[in-house]
Amino acid sequence: MGISAPNPSAPDPTSTTTTTSASLSLTINMLFTAVNPNKVGIRYGESSFTVMYSGIPLGKALVPGFYQEAHSQRQVEATISVDRYSLMQAYASDLIRDASLNDRVELRVLGQVGAKIRVLDFDSPGVQ
Repeated sequence: MGISAPNPSAPDPTSTTTTTSASLSLTINMLFTAVNPNKVGIRYGESSFTVMYSGIPLGKALVPGFYQEAHSQRQVEATISVDRYSLMQAYASDLIRDASLNDRVELRVLGQVGAKIRVLDFDSPGVQ
């Protein structure tokens, strides 16, 4: 995680004043565990998730589709890059504090996962 702020120069009274704000760029790695306790396999479609912190969207994560065998668990990774999150936004200082002091940040992940049940090498109609 890095915090970047513009490098201010000496003020020039003849120039136009521009407002600058500090921003935060970070990469979030998420690890999901998909559990299939069913007697049939499941084929998951590609999914898109919105990742939010305190009600503020940080960005989107994409998870490619995959097949999961019956009675199995599978680790699924997703990465989201947050580019220049404005520190002027509400809760930005909380995000920095949680990430740096607590080494964890509570995020809300929203999205839909399309899936098909697979029986005898045939896929069912899609379900969500």
